[in-house]
Amino acid sequence: MSDQLIEVDKLRDTLRESLEVDDKRQEDISRQDVLTRIERVIQTIVISASKGEAPVLRLMNRCNWSSVRFHKSVGLVRKADVPVTTLRCDCPSSATRFALVLKLLSVIYKLVQSDSYATKRDIYYNDPQLFGSQKTLDSVLDDISCMLKVPRRSLHVFATSKGLISGDLCYLEEDGTKVDCNSSSTAVPVSSNVNGIRNIVSAAKFILIVEKDATLQRLLDDDFCTRLSPCIIITGKGVPDVNSRLMVRKLWDTLHVPVFALVDADPHGIEIMCIYKYGSRAMAFEAHSLTVPSVLWLGLLPSDIQRYRVPEETLIPFSQADESKINSLRNRDYITCQPAWEREIETMQRLKQKAEIQSLASIAPHFLTRVYLPNKLRYGGWI
Repeated sequence: MSDQLIEVDKLRDTLRESLEVDDKRQEDISRQDVLTRIERVIQTIVISASKGEAPVLRLMNRCNWSSVRFHKSVGLVRKADVPVTTLRCDCPSSATRFALVLKLLSVIYKLVQSDSYATKRDIYYNDPQLFGSQKTLDSVLDDISCMLKVPRRSLHVFATSKGLISGDLCYLEEDGTKVDCNSSSTAVPVSSNVNGIRNIVSAAKFILIVEKDATLQRLLDDDFCTRLSPCIIITGKGVPDVNSRLMVRKLWDTLHVPVFALVDADPHGIEIMCIYKYGSRAMAFEAHSLTVPSVLWLGLLPSDIQRYRVPEETLIPFSQADESKINSLRNRDYITCQPAWEREIETMQRLKQKAEIQSLASIAPHFLTRVYLPNKLRYGGWI
């Protein structure tokens, strides 16, 4: 089958010819520089206190659309004049978060100073009552990374990966451990230190991002990676974590092969695909290290629902939340600049129905792996 993927080969050659050197990628910052930036923040607080003034912290507002702009070759990037949120230690509504920022700055400072590392879960379980929830700690950590203008990997705090990867891929972890993803039945957890990966070896012709781990397992059960073509499949198990996004970017930077997305034909699936391709508002300050704008939509396309006559009983009616999400998507710059994507979203909105990848199994048990994906890849059925 691999010798029949002429369209994939053509696409790979086109992508390599059009490669642009991205010289704005956020580089690792020295330990001393990280320590200096933290010291400046603390110094500002001490000076305010010495003057009898209430200390404040100014955090960039990461979650508003007004904080980002769309750059076609990068994705969602942070604007130069980002709105700022002020945390005051004497204000009841912000005092708790003010304290959490200082606590986490203290933990990070000790980690960087001693050249040691911790996971976010380690930090949380050292004082779960203080942070209240893992989600709160994660948010504060991202605020600090953005405030210091330091990539999270330079803060010596790792996140436990939730993603899985399989296929024609071998590499070395930073500690020298060899990882072989060439298993026909099980996937390997995505590394928690993607930036430390080296010696990547792969003959893959393409990378396939799948939305769900159930879909990835189905592909493995049908021996997709070896039977169709040397390839790599990866999932972030829904909305991708940072490590899954870093891994896709790392593979793209190293291999320069086409990257396809296989997601549900619903607004949520499109949103997930766009996070890999263009990034998210909350992490726009690290867009140059996280996005892969060359990602292509392989399926499940809304137009495929009618084209392949997916049984009506497997389709799901739109909810109010779906309507809201699809209206939001249609207004985004990274959708309006792609007519083919716009047409698919219009088709979905007109049908007012959505379909999961699993619905293809109602046509035939192995339809996804033996008909749908091979035909898509063989004849260039992506947009």
